[in-house]
Amino acid sequence: MKLLNYALVYRRFLLVILSVLLLLPLPLSIRSKEAECAYVLFVVAIFWITEALPLSITALLPGLMFPMFGIMASTHVASSYFKDFHLLLIGVICLATSIEKWNLHKRIALRMVMMVGVNPAWLTLGFMSSTAFLSMWLSNTSTAAMVMPIVEAVAQQIISAEAEAEATQMTYFNESAAHGLEVDETDIGQETNERKEKTKPVPGSSNDTGKVSSKVETEKNSVTGAKYRSKRDHMLCKLMCLSIAYSSTIGGLTTLTGTSTNLIFSEHFNTRYPDCRCLNFGSWFLFSFPVAIILLLLSWIWLQWLFLGFNFKEMFKCGKTKTLKEKACAEVIKQEYEKLGPIRYQEIVTLVIFVVMALLWFSRDPGFVTGWSVLFSEYPGYVTDSTVALVAGLLFFLIPAKKLTKTTSSGEIVAFDYSPLITWKEFQSFMPWDIAILVGGGFALADGCQESGLSSWIGSKLSPLGSLPNWLIILISSLMVTSLTEVASNPATITILFPILSPLAEAIHVNPLYILLPSTLCTSFAFLLPVANPPNAIVFSYGHLKVIDMVKAGLGVNILGVAVVMLGVFTWMDSMFNLNEYPSWAPDFVNQTMP
Repeated sequence: MKLLNYALVYRRFLLVILSVLLLLPLPLSIRSKEAECAYVLFVVAIFWITEALPLSITALLPGLMFPMFGIMASTHVASSYFKDFHLLLIGVICLATSIEKWNLHKRIALRMVMMVGVNPAWLTLGFMSSTAFLSMWLSNTSTAAMVMPIVEAVAQQIISAEAEAEATQMTYFNESAAHGLEVDETDIGQETNERKEKTKPVPGSSNDTGKVSSKVETEKNSVTGAKYRSKRDHMLCKLMCLSIAYSSTIGGLTTLTGTSTNLIFSEHFNTRYPDCRCLNFGSWFLFSFPVAIILLLLSWIWLQWLFLGFNFKEMFKCGKTKTLKEKACAEVIKQEYEKLGPIRYQEIVTLVIFVVMALLWFSRDPGFVTGWSVLFSEYPGYVTDSTVALVAGLLFFLIPAKKLTKTTSSGEIVAFDYSPLITWKEFQSFMPWDIAILVGGGFALADGCQESGLSSWIGSKLSPLGSLPNWLIILISSLMVTSLTEVASNPATITILFPILSPLAEAIHVNPLYILLPSTLCTSFAFLLPVANPPNAIVFSYGHLKVIDMVKAGLGVNILGVAVVMLGVFTWMDSMFNLNEYPSWAPDFVNQTMP
């Protein structure tokens, strides 16, 4: 028992040692570069999935092990750790820092919620829409962390307003009943008194209702310990929590900078297929935006039906006076918005830079018209989305936000300098350096697989899968990715699977985008568990949810997500990228393997 206890305490240490030693026969018995690279790949994958070491530390292992096995020189590996992706990430984080510093994100969220109204169903859709929009430009973690306190305040206000409304109605009912009894005794007499005896249980029925209500109140918030007034109140809290978690993830699908997995895929893809030049901010948005919109609406319907039911008559009522709870909810949102005060100069400047940056991303090389990148036609491919991001990032450090003053010895207040929209210290606090290193490790791993020949070996072994229908291959890969991302981080999942799925597409002579695009989107579908991604953990921490609630709701959203992605692949994505033809920019694996 004591030995088992020690093993449990030092399980991560033991896992690291045993993984390295138990897999060591692979490169020792099969002395080839493919086997040595596979050994590194397996070790890194195990550490990423189990998180025996921090993800970013594990990402440094290729820089240590590839030179030792003679797969890549140390200087070559080091150059893989910093790519165009990192420049784009820096620019995006500058934007996110300014948006959050000046509370522009909160103003946008509250304004969008005020536009849709306060009916619980429409309110949920309003929160989901605003959260998804913010998640297009900010990380899903910071978006969920920002919106959840507002959602919690609104939910609690709805519950208290309902309690107040019911108390008012009960008081009115009791007063009316008492008045009716007095009239009966005066005008009707004994016969009515007999009826009165029969109708005495009316107050008693109120007591019975109270007993039922007290039974419903047995469930408590697991964090605060507070009881819910009714089952419907508990369901409302669950609905609003999950709607924020899921919409913050769904919103990130729509832009290339929305999630780290999108950026990782884009950099991997452009590195492996440099002649493609078909993936940029505009093209990504055009194919992913319909997926996100359809999935967001279907998720809203699913969550609404699962927790509160879907009452069309109540949702689409017209001209009906707002209830007390709806008025109270609207008042809370209005108060939160008024706390922000009038829009400030810093918010306006941030918003202008944000809009200009998005427009420049869209118009650089939209595909259906000539973009502004033709201005640099002398150097094709030199100007990328990261160029735009860096220009915007520079402006945030340059444009004045406010004057800095000091008091002179004579007591006079004078300006001596200015503070920009963001400072380097603020940028550093927002910059996800761990993700930057993790992504760099993924690039190094992919380069090692290419250099060692492991990618080609994997492709040759997977070529028999070409006999399966394309739709079945896409479905299998999407389900595999969706399952793995529930237990491994999203960046780790795409980094592990990209070197496998790319050779698979080449081996079966299918357009790589056919398999890689749906797999990349499905990497973000981590909806089942609190630990699957940070937004899930944030909403779970409020105590309204149990794991089984997330599993039931998340399973439905996962199924809907895979179905919508499959629909997109065979409709608008097919027409955009001509997926039914094997492209000239992809290596002809079949001809390469012929003798």
